[in-house]
Amino acid sequence: MVARRRLATSGRFDDRRLYVKLASGVEVSAPLTDFPRLLNASEAERRDYRIEERGTGIHWPQVDEDIGVAGLLGLPEQVVEDAVGLR
Repeated sequence: MVARRRLATSGRFDDRRLYVKLASGVEVSAPLTDFPRLLNASEAERRDYRIEERGTGIHWPQVDEDIGVAGLLGLPEQVVEDAVGLR
């Protein structure tokens, strides 16, 4: 049996970028211009996010935005699912 791990552990923003911290300690980022809903969201709306159970995605309920960690890493979804023991 494969151990299940959590991939993303937290998120944060500055004026231009979204940052996602991974369980490994690595922090990945992407420009907010890639996510217009987050770009136009208030600070409070950006802070209101939920990381999926295995850390493979993040959801912002107030702006109805979902971002997959696979996309941030430039990897196929199946690679991320394998990494956290979903497959």
